[in-house]
Amino acid sequence: MPFDLSPAAAGFMAAAFLVAAFVRGYSGFGFSALIVAASALVTNPLHFVAVVMICEFMMTFQQARGVWHAVSWWRVLALMAGALAGVPMGLWALTGIGADAARVVISVYVLAMCAALLAGWTMPRAAGRPAHVAAGVISGMANAAGMGGLPVAVFFAAQPIATAVFRATLIAYFAALDIWTLPLMWGHGLVSRDTLVVTLAALPLIGFGTWLGGRHFLNTDPQDFRRFSIMLLAGLALLGLLKTVL
Repeated sequence: MPFDLSPAAAGFMAAAFLVAAFVRGYSGFGFSALIVAASALVTNPLHFVAVVMICEFMMTFQQARGVWHAVSWWRVLALMAGALAGVPMGLWALTGIGADAARVVISVYVLAMCAALLAGWTMPRAAGRPAHVAAGVISGMANAAGMGGLPVAVFFAAQPIATAVFRATLIAYFAALDIWTLPLMWGHGLVSRDTLVVTLAALPLIGFGTWLGGRHFLNTDPQDFRRFSIMLLAGLALLGLLKTVL
């Protein structure tokens, strides 16, 4: 099996891909974080970072027609200006530690981001370009672990941004961020044959899950569903942390 997964672990990850894709299709964020946090329960989470980036890029094409008109492009460009420096710094730091240390770092980071999202921190007005560049640096560093979307989700949630713009801008930024990150990951040896095998196996699951989420089959307000998704993510991160500590 790819990444030395057992059949049970492979089945667990297949379910994780389907659920995470549904969350992404419904709320616009959380796919990468959910997959990496789930993978920490069964293997080295760094194995799945390149996988989720390729999958995120594919999902962007699936969703592009429905969201492109709502993208705030100046925000995307400002975030990417910071991410250009943040991604190399994050990869340099993360590739120098072992699997258990990576699991702890990822779990603690996810829990911190979930707490920030649930705290409901708000800003009195929309942030300007310098703040977006700074958020891009932090996001770029976090994207070395496949979690570059969470800091931006926290940053956007604190601002008075329309839901459609929030979702569309995140999707567009994820695509640009992954285009920058993947070649750098290849250079650090984090993209392998197993990466491509798992990605190809996951594509039907994420296609179906994203389609379901995009249709909003649940009778749930997107904001309420986002809170549920955050709690699910926090639970996975806590389990990953306990797995390493105990």
